[in-house]
Amino acid sequence: MKNPILNWFEERLRLEEVLGPAMTHTVPRSAKWWYVFGSVTLTCFMLQIVTGICLSLVYVPSADEAYASLEYLNYSHQMGWFLRGMHVWGSHLMIASMTIHMLQVFFYGAFKYPRELTWIVGVLLFVCTLGMGFTGQVLRWDQDAYWGLGVGMAMAGRVPFIGPELVYFVLGGPIIGGEALSRFFALHVFVLPGTLFLLIGAHLLLVIKCGINEEPTPGYLVDKKTYREKYEREVHKRGMPFFPNAAGRDMIACSIVIFLVFFGAAFFGPAGPNGEPDPTLIHTSPQPDFWFMSVFAALALLPPYMETFLIIGFPVLAAAVLILLPFISGDGEKHWRRRPFSTITVLFILMTLGVLSYLAYVAPWSPIMNAWSGIPTPVEYVKNRSPLELQGAMVIQNKQCRNCHSLDGRGGRRGPELDDVATRLTRDELIRQVVQGGGNMPAYGMHLSPQEVTAVTAFLMTMHPDWEHEPIARESNTPRATTDPDPPVDF
Repeated sequence: MKNPILNWFEERLRLEEVLGPAMTHTVPRSAKWWYVFGSVTLTCFMLQIVTGICLSLVYVPSADEAYASLEYLNYSHQMGWFLRGMHVWGSHLMIASMTIHMLQVFFYGAFKYPRELTWIVGVLLFVCTLGMGFTGQVLRWDQDAYWGLGVGMAMAGRVPFIGPELVYFVLGGPIIGGEALSRFFALHVFVLPGTLFLLIGAHLLLVIKCGINEEPTPGYLVDKKTYREKYEREVHKRGMPFFPNAAGRDMIACSIVIFLVFFGAAFFGPAGPNGEPDPTLIHTSPQPDFWFMSVFAALALLPPYMETFLIIGFPVLAAAVLILLPFISGDGEKHWRRRPFSTITVLFILMTLGVLSYLAYVAPWSPIMNAWSGIPTPVEYVKNRSPLELQGAMVIQNKQCRNCHSLDGRGGRRGPELDDVATRLTRDELIRQVVQGGGNMPAYGMHLSPQEVTAVTAFLMTMHPDWEHEPIARESNTPRATTDPDPPVDF
């Protein structure tokens, strides 16, 4: 370096000793445009840090003022809308580029020996990035944020043994309120970014130590005994320094992504906030951001008995498969054409996620929106019922409950079926669910009188199979008749 100022810093900081290996390490000559997405993801993350710091100077992490501070940024603060737009579109592109980067690593077999730990750290980075996206949506503190957090906590509540305690710990109390917003602000601003910085440092160190994966060649097998020696020999013979050769393509790709962030912020603006969070607003249609739309659709379309597996079992299974992948298939063929089973499996998963995301955008929560008026309540559900229970059946019909819930397989799919609800919830839990809402259901406490709540609860308590007659009734969903009405609810 000929610049005297740079020389002055170099003599004291010895930056060349720290940055030199990262900038001059040799990479395979085949590392071209498919290899730029790691740098693109890092650029998006740094952009998120800068815009996030600027937003935190105005944003107020308080349940009473969070929504107003976002409205101020959108409509009053100079260029506040553009700053929020950059933060939103930066998060979209960060998740998209990281997803492409992981797919490229998988199809190129870069998770195999000796890069197993590099892959595992990358999986942890992807999980933390999704966590950043979810916590960022919660900080909007609008209808989407409130219901998204409600659904998320309903999912966390199903964790075996520690579900209720986990929900209480995350929310800071029994309900979604100011404590929950403060905790998600701390997660989004301090915990997750700090974790990402540590993981990024470890990931870059592993990339330098283990080298960048070469473009796979069909028939070239990974042998743990000879691979590293052959790799170092080939890279030394035919490789190129990362800077300026490979770094030039990274700079071009990062410049394009920064332009896309500016373009998205300028022409599409920020996301939300979409109405103040109100659990009593029953006519609402909240949606998560695009990276969770497939989960949103799956929860709406799957039958209730499969929800627990999707919520608890599938994420654990997916994480276990991703982490164990380099140990299950740590050597052998790298090229995706020579790994047809894994390639077809990943393509099928991507197609499924794409179809679910499409359905989440175009399909309403309830596919039968005239259920309350067009579909009568089956006769067997009201036969031999008490007057109070009949009144409850009429309330369910007239209040459009069947837009979201089905009886005898007919009605909406937004909420669970009511045929066996009395086997899943106690009387007190039914009252609390109707009055306070929870999960995917709004609160109806301000829309139903105490007498109507009592009647609805009495009718719903008849929604359980009849186990008294063997063996046919054991397979029947016909509710059991009752004669004594439940006592009225004391409000």
